[in-house]
Amino acid sequence: MGNCSILFLIKTETSLHEPMYYFLSMLAFSDLGLSISSLPTMLRTFLLNATEISSDACFAQEFFIHGFSAMESSVLFIMSIDRFVAVYNPLRYTSILTGSRVFKTGLIFAALCITVVLPFPFMLKRLKFCKKRLLSHSYCLHQDVMKVACSNNRINMIYGFFVATLSLLYLVCISVSYILILKIVLGIASHKGRIKFFNTCISHISAVFIFYTPIITLAALHRFAKNISPVIGVIIADIFLLAPPLMNPIVYSVKSQQIRNLIQNKLCVISVIKISKNL
Repeated sequence: MGNCSILFLIKTETSLHEPMYYFLSMLAFSDLGLSISSLPTMLRTFLLNATEISSDACFAQEFFIHGFSAMESSVLFIMSIDRFVAVYNPLRYTSILTGSRVFKTGLIFAALCITVVLPFPFMLKRLKFCKKRLLSHSYCLHQDVMKVACSNNRINMIYGFFVATLSLLYLVCISVSYILILKIVLGIASHKGRIKFFNTCISHISAVFIFYTPIITLAALHRFAKNISPVIGVIIADIFLLAPPLMNPIVYSVKSQQIRNLIQNKLCVISVIKISKNL
């Protein structure tokens, strides 16, 4: 509901037709796709105790989860570039990031994500699965499904490592962009200017932490904590898919004054309509 509200506000309010909010709508779209891809099997597992899934459905879910995850990491990277341009060259910001360029950038990165993730289901389909096996999470991930195969999964491991490296490269680029931004901001003499910058960027930094912290924690658990309780891995894996779609709309609604004011105005209008109907 939060992500749909942000998409609706950005589409209908002309005051939000700016590059930053276009990128925010891309983030909301990827969060929405991530929720829709993972929630059905989660609800079936936890509410109905329906723990079985067909191989084709599993491969399809794995494709969409990895695809929307890649899209979200791409959007976070683009948003860091957006913030860098806004700080480095604020006078030319609107001329550099025009609406058409933002749209083309979103399409290029979306096509790149689909291209990178598309081989996953086909690579899993070529593997042989001897019998029903228990997966580690309440949804299908490439690295989890390939481990339960009976045949050689070396190609899957190599390609999975390549995709994981790309995701890590996004995080490195985001970190570098914010180091450069911080260097520019510290050179600003005005204390008020620094506070204004941090208020502008804190929501994006929070989104980066919310998205990447569960991923890094889960990867570290799989790599180093072999004897840890599997329940912890399940909880962190669920947080990885549920926390960003839940928290991002809240963070951006709280930190963005324009979105916050628009939401309050909409709620006031709805309240007035309900009161007038009752009268």
